[in-house]
Amino acid sequence: MPSGEPGAATVAPGPFGGTPMCMPPRPSDPRQRPQDVPPSPPRVPEALRTAAAYAWRIIAVAVAVYSVFAVLGRFHEIAVAVFLGLVVTAVLRPVADLVARVLPRPLAVAISLFGTIALVLGVLALVGEAVAGERTTLVREFRTGIERIENRLERPPFRVDPEALTDVQSRIGQLLSSHRSTVISEALSGAGKLVEVLTVFALALFCSVFFIHSGDRQWGWFCGQLPPVARRRATVAGRAAWRTFTGYTHGILLVAATNAILVGIALFALGVPLALPLALLEFFAAFVPLVGSPVALAVAAVVALAAKGPLTAAVVVALIVVIGQIEGHLLHPVVMSWAVRLHPVVVALSVVGGAVAAGMVGAVAAVPLVAVLWSVRQALRPSGDGAPAEGG
Repeated sequence: MPSGEPGAATVAPGPFGGTPMCMPPRPSDPRQRPQDVPPSPPRVPEALRTAAAYAWRIIAVAVAVYSVFAVLGRFHEIAVAVFLGLVVTAVLRPVADLVARVLPRPLAVAISLFGTIALVLGVLALVGEAVAGERTTLVREFRTGIERIENRLERPPFRVDPEALTDVQSRIGQLLSSHRSTVISEALSGAGKLVEVLTVFALALFCSVFFIHSGDRQWGWFCGQLPPVARRRATVAGRAAWRTFTGYTHGILLVAATNAILVGIALFALGVPLALPLALLEFFAAFVPLVGSPVALAVAAVVALAAKGPLTAAVVVALIVVIGQIEGHLLHPVVMSWAVRLHPVVVALSVVGGAVAAGMVGAVAAVPLVAVLWSVRQALRPSGDGAPAEGG
């Protein structure tokens, strides 16, 4: 068969140049070709590939965060003590540095710590004395206020049945008497909690002594134990984290003190009893952003309603709105300017997430934790030459 025709055998020389041998004919029809190459699988859309890549990274981060919180939950007393020690250090370190210019460092640390403890105990003693001095008047005013509230509920537009109010009071008394053992056990467990709280405060004070005295040397020693590749990044991250944490702590202290002073002056001018304790409550409540101040002022409104009537309570409610506007639009933007500013949505989600994870302590610590993590991320972001954005 001629070699030029389709399907003809190909003649090739032998391996040693001998008699030619016949090669198998090449298939001319594509349908007759051997299927040696498998068909390529369908291409995955690029959007799905990107989403999957981000999804497993998010899952890995979530697992890491959950693991950290699980470990901290097992040792939450230690974590709370270290956090409080850092807060005390952020507040008193500048004072100790100032006193250390004229006195030895250990003596300066002792003076700053014991002076602050004496100041706090003095304020608490003043509040306790104010409450004890007004106890008789407060009991009388609250009884009168409760009767006034009941009378208003009985009149239009509420028209509550007087027997229903009396029935509620009797039911409350029966509930307390029937659950007396539960109340006593809760009181005893509260005593155990008090011992735990005192232990945490003692450990926080112990940690703060060393943090104030030589915290920078301790961090330098820790960075020195790291590999040389990670040492500079750890130094940059630690400097950014501490700057943000101290800025946030100083800012929230100033905001809380300003709120407490405004609330104390307003309640004292309105003649609301317990003005000083309520102002102190506002001071501590301000450490929970967006939530603490309204709750504390709501308690003040209830006290004003029971003691002075609905008009004074309405003024206190208006005070809630005014102080909220001052805090949100003046104090936080101005005072927090040296710390990392977070969006209100991020702050709200952080507070709620911290409260769910660790209760009140989590609600207090969530916002500074998020701010510190964000500042560390910004500091470690590589610059144009591949180095961290902030110098070591």
